Amino acid sequence: MTLDVLPSYQALKDHAKFITKLHVKDLFEGDPKRFDRYSFQAPHVFYDYSKNRVTEETISLLSQLTAEAGLEAKVKALFCGTGENGDLLNNTEDRGVLHTALRLPKSSLTQTTSYSPSQDILDEILECRIQIQEFVDKIHQQEVLGYTGKPIDTLVSIGIGGSYLGPKTVTEALSPIAKEGLSCHYIANVDSSDSHQVLSQIVPESTIFLIQSKSFGTQETLTNAQTVKNFLLEHGMLQEDLGMHLYAVSSNIEAAIAFGVKEENIFPMWDWVGGRYSLWSAIGLPIAFMIGNEHFEALLQGAHEMDEHFISAPFEQNMPSLMAMLGIWYHSFFGADSHAVMPYDQYLSFLPDHLQQLDMESNGKHVSTKGKALTYHTGPIIWGGTGTNGQHAFHQLLHQGTKLIPCDFIATLDTHHPSGSHHKMLLANCLSQTQALMQGRSERQAFQELLNRGYDEPKAKLIAKHMEHKGNQPSNTFLIEKTLPKSVGALIAAYEHKVFVQGVIWELNSFDQWGVELGKKLGNEVLKQLEDADSNIAADSSTAGLIAEYHRFHENK
Repeated sequence: MTLDVLPSYQALKDHAKFITKLHVKDLFEGDPKRFDRYSFQAPHVFYDYSKNRVTEETISLLSQLTAEAGLEAKVKALFCGTGENGDLLNNTEDRGVLHTALRLPKSSLTQTTSYSPSQDILDEILECRIQIQEFVDKIHQQEVLGYTGKPIDTLVSIGIGGSYLGPKTVTEALSPIAKEGLSCHYIANVDSSDSHQVLSQIVPESTIFLIQSKSFGTQETLTNAQTVKNFLLEHGMLQEDLGMHLYAVSSNIEAAIAFGVKEENIFPMWDWVGGRYSLWSAIGLPIAFMIGNEHFEALLQGAHEMDEHFISAPFEQNMPSLMAMLGIWYHSFFGADSHAVMPYDQYLSFLPDHLQQLDMESNGKHVSTKGKALTYHTGPIIWGGTGTNGQHAFHQLLHQGTKLIPCDFIATLDTHHPSGSHHKMLLANCLSQTQALMQGRSERQAFQELLNRGYDEPKAKLIAKHMEHKGNQPSNTFLIEKTLPKSVGALIAAYEHKVFVQGVIWELNSFDQWGVELGKKLGNEVLKQLEDADSNIAADSSTAGLIAEYHRFHENK
């Protein structure tokens, strides 16, 4: 059933009217133990949601909503691959959804449970895990050589979307523990400037190129892969030597071989893993390449521990479910149309980009799983940036703008690079931002501050209006030790489950992306018109006019 027909929906609408009259600052003043009751330690992440516009009744109603939406059965389907009746979560593409199985411990891949897929799938995962580990061990032991006999020390990943954002986010996050002497680069954008910048930094004879495409048909990826082939040949590599430097992650083995990748250099990919959930698979090979097998296994372990927490923890102590339902609360009942993510750790600077794809590609849908047009808003706009840079860019709008924008603040309790008071200052900024957003500053307080600073009353009265902060802006705070494999794995897995729960509540298929498919189709048609000015492919007057401008420019060059 869609959200708007669930019994608790109207109760939550009525409750939202009551909550609108409250200020979170007053909730803290009336409850000295509010923090204790609305925060807890989840696997590798401490979660504080006390600065949200919620009471015990809010949490109870949101929990009731998850029950009415059948969340428990959907969660089991997420881990098993199908529902009780054999229904697939990705019903529009007739595909299972099994990315959680990719992070099962090795010991759990030898037998099925009530929350795992079939044994044949577990066997395939184990085989792939072993293939990755054996390859990474050889790299780190300098046993993988290039065509001149030099050991491989550089990996260039060629892929876009989930083949880029997830691995890039994690390699950046875990770069402090990367193996010395190794480097990793990414070519994602079809803009030739992207490939040019990367290729200008590498030494071809000690570099391997990993082509990441499930279908081995992604236009941008194959275009960049061909550019790389041309680059290698232009720099002295012979055709017969290319196979020593080309690798692939794909389910289309024939196409990869036809391109020039040796079969033994192809890692598997399955249709039950969506791109934005694929960093746990061989798509994550760049991560393992950089940090080693032990740390890669720890990354998977952290994610798996969050999976176990998601399955078993009661709602009021279930971090992914609470993250999801608080988002539903603001988006569906308060009209919030965006959600900001602010990591206060430079190594997590790429996280908002990954979460943007994870969330917006999953839940940016306008019809239910049954194809019914929805009468309510679905996925929010996800955006953000690192602290403290964001404080000097967009935080002004968060504090004094007219929009309700829930925020996630992610901070580390320790740093990889101790230096004076830097880290304390960073954490102080993070925590004080959540405090300021919540409690605000009244006009009266501002007026008194100005008088104390020596302003005369007329001037103080004027400026005080500009200094007023309404406060009552909700936020979640996540604390991790520092960017280590288990904490990063757990954090990303929590966001994956958050997106899944919201999809269940909104009754969406969170695992397809038909809007992206349309863009690809039209892109191919426009490309033909850019390549041939005389093509007769129909286009609207705006698109046709812009294409004509392109041809006019090149005719006059």
